[in-house]
Amino acid sequence: MARAERVLAQLEAWLPPAPPPTDWSAHAFRWRRRGATGWLQAVQMVSRISLDDLQHIERQKEIIDRNTRHFLQKKPANNVLMTGARGTGKSSLVKAMLAAYADQGLRLVEIDKNDLVDLVDIVELLDARPERFLIFCDDLSFEEGEAGYKALKSVLDGSIAASGDNVLIYATSNRRHLMPEYMSENLAAKHQADGEIHPGETVEEKISLSERFGLWLSFYPFKQDDYLHIVQHWLRVHGCSEDNIAESRTEALQWALERGSRSGRVARQFARDWAARHV
Repeated sequence: MARAERVLAQLEAWLPPAPPPTDWSAHAFRWRRRGATGWLQAVQMVSRISLDDLQHIERQKEIIDRNTRHFLQKKPANNVLMTGARGTGKSSLVKAMLAAYADQGLRLVEIDKNDLVDLVDIVELLDARPERFLIFCDDLSFEEGEAGYKALKSVLDGSIAASGDNVLIYATSNRRHLMPEYMSENLAAKHQADGEIHPGETVEEKISLSERFGLWLSFYPFKQDDYLHIVQHWLRVHGCSEDNIAESRTEALQWALERGSRSGRVARQFARDWAARHV
């Protein structure tokens, strides 16, 4: 018996620890993986942003807010793909949904692209829960042959097993079709005598994933006045006076020029720097 206990102790040293139990009282979770074991890790400090903080994307806010409310009311709702310019509020909009509706039972599960192969397991884990879950994948894109691509397609629309009605997928990407597209793929198109064009099967495969999202929301770079308006909003949040805000205009434009972008993210970064130096 003593020898057997020593052998078991040695085996335990090599085995991964058991995953911790899920803290279902949390509002947000991350999917974690160690070896062959995956679990939901509660997020203790949730990054929060309100809908009022997101400026000049009113149409996108209205659509995703309506879709999320329908989801919470157990009405038909769509999975959402948000694409477009960087720093314009795509991921912040998902966080704002959690801030607005967490008290109504909305929960957020963040999953890394590399862990999408576990998506079916995650959906099954959440299926028995009374809460309503948004599975969120930020900066989603795929290269050729990645396993998560097929898993996501299956869960979105294609598996014989239906996804639970308490789960939606919200994803953001800088690519409309989520995969790289090459000029050489146009060579696979067949041109018929009657002028009809039949796209190559490779192109069809790449487009098929993004088409399984029921809602597409596009985000565009901000105009100069919109960028300055966002800067002013964040400066007021940080306690700057109106005179101080007026003085920031030239430096705010220089800040955006140096970064090559007039986005909400750049505006917020400038506001932090300016407020720290002047308040």
